[in-house]
Order: sequence, then C-alpha cells, then structure tokens
Amino acid sequence: MNRKLFLSSLLPASAMLYAFKSNASISAYNESIKHKRPPYLKQGDIIGITCPAGYITHEEIEPAVQQMESWGFKVVKGKTVGARDFTFGGTDEERLADLQSMLDDPSIKAIMCGRGGYGAVRIVDQLDFSVFKISPKWLIGFSDITILHCHLNSNYRFASIHSKMCNSFPSDWNKAEPIQIDTIKSIEKALKGEELMKYEAPYQSNNRLGQAEGELVGGNLRCIENLAGSASEIKTDGKILFVEDVGEYLYSIDRMFYNLKRAGKLSKLKGLVIGGFRVKKDDDNDGFGRTLEQIVMEKVKEFGYPVCFDFPVGHQKANYALKCGIKHQLTVNEQGTILQELA
Repeated sequence: MNRKLFLSSLLPASAMLYAFKSNASISAYNESIKHKRPPYLKQGDIIGITCPAGYITHEEIEPAVQQMESWGFKVVKGKTVGARDFTFGGTDEERLADLQSMLDDPSIKAIMCGRGGYGAVRIVDQLDFSVFKISPKWLIGFSDITILHCHLNSNYRFASIHSKMCNSFPSDWNKAEPIQIDTIKSIEKALKGEELMKYEAPYQSNNRLGQAEGELVGGNLRCIENLAGSASEIKTDGKILFVEDVGEYLYSIDRMFYNLKRAGKLSKLKGLVIGGFRVKKDDDNDGFGRTLEQIVMEKVKEFGYPVCFDFPVGHQKANYALKCGIKHQLTVNEQGTILQELA
C-alpha cells in the first residue's frame, strides 16, 4: 500500500479525535469556571443606595442608612432616592444614569437597591458593565431586582446578594420582631463574609428528600419567566434554583412552572428550593383545584433531585440574604432543610 496514501487516510479521523478532545476540554473548562465573587466589605467601605425600579423617599430609607452605618459602613444616596416618575424611582434615563454611576464608581463597594416594584427590565440592556468587571461590587436586592441578579449571573458570572432592601428595614429596631432583626443581620453577614451562610427550614411533608451541591441561582418566579429568550435569561443547568412570588393566582403559578419546564430550566437542576408564595385568592368559586405543592411536584416528578418547600426567602418577614452564584449544599431530610454555603 502507498505509505503516503495510508497516512493521509488517517488524517480526517485524527483531526476529528483532536477536535473532539479539544471541545470536550473546552466544555469541561467552561463548566469548571466559578462565579467571580466581589470583595467582601470592611470597616469604612461605602454602600450606595439607588432605585432602579420603584421609588422610595429619603425618610423611608433612613432606617436602612442608620443600620448600615452601625455596621461600620458609609452610605451614599443616589440621585434617584426621593425622585419619582409615577411608580418609578425617576425616569428611565435618571435610573439608568444613577445605577451606571454607582457601577462605575470604584469607591462604592456595594449597591443596595431602594425597593423592588417594576422597572429594572426597562434599563438593563443599556447598562455597561465594563468598569464593573474590573472593579466588581455586591449588588443587593430582591423582587424586581431579580432581573439584575439573572443578568449578572448569566452574562458576567459575578455573585450577588438576594435580600431585603431599604424599604424592609424596621423603623424602630427596638420594636422589631426577632425574625426581622435576624434577616436584616443576615445582610451584614453576607457583606462582611466573616462566616459561611447557613439556613434551615422545618420539615414539610411535600418535600422530596436528598442532598445536592451546586451554585445557587434564582429569585422572583414571574421575573425569571419574563426573562426567557432574552440576554438576561437564567441558566440553571447543574445549579440549585430557588424561587418565590407574591400576589399570583394558582393557575398563573402553574403556567409559570410549565414555562420553566418547557424551556428546559427544571430538567438539569441539582436541587429546587421553593420559598414564600403568597397566593392570590381566585374569584372563581371552583378554584384551580391544585395546591402550590401539587403544581410544583407535577412539573418535577420525573427528576430525582431534592425539593423543599416553605424556605425563608421571598416577600415576607422571613427573607434571608442568599448569595446568588455561590456554591451551596442543599440537604433535605426528615429533620428539615439545610442550605449551606460552601467555601
């Protein structure tokens, strides 16, 4: 046989094998890339307050300002604090400029959103994260701020903090309920990073037992659903997903979970955490005929990962600070649920 012809016949197979190995290596490398964590805060660091969604007054943020200063931080109020354009914290242009300014300011080490509501999706595509990538900082908030958490997570792989915002700080700390105090202090713990976060929830009969590890992602269910097909769409493969919502009918919750399932967001999870869901009463006397737990378990029945209900996150007093994009361990057993941040 002609030696040159024989060797040349091996080249396509060799090239394919090399390409396969290269692609496999690239895929494995991409999967191994961890989220980038902004630096934890230290004494004297600055927290900026801005309103990328709903409006809030100077008086309403004062309890939050005083509390964060008591933690040893300095607080800077953005131009959108006190601004109002109907339900928004200023016009789209004002909210965009205020948040952009804080993203670009290297002296600001964390950004606390004033409140949720609606509005972040109107400005997220105009935000420039080029300076932020060089000088990252913690973004703090929940509800509508889920838009920003998902955008950061999917596009830049920076960790952020899903937690209460300025409108949730008690006006009188001495009269606050223990759960309010504990959840607000969890923000301080998350920002300082002096200990790994760990949360527990009581046993719920609808839980599916098991243990899993993965990066934590999630937030408001309606916001997550609305991001489908956009540049901010949440990525859930190999991750622990947490969701919460408020003021939705059961049939609407069913539709949103079907959307997640059909979009492939539930099939490759490591675990599912169901937080607070304040269901809106159906005016139809017949109702929907299914509970929240039945709705969820119907969508994940063919998957084997652990699922827990009634986790302390959401539009409720028991709303603890969770680090999105950080690896956690989820344990669901007969004693209850534990969500533990991993080093």
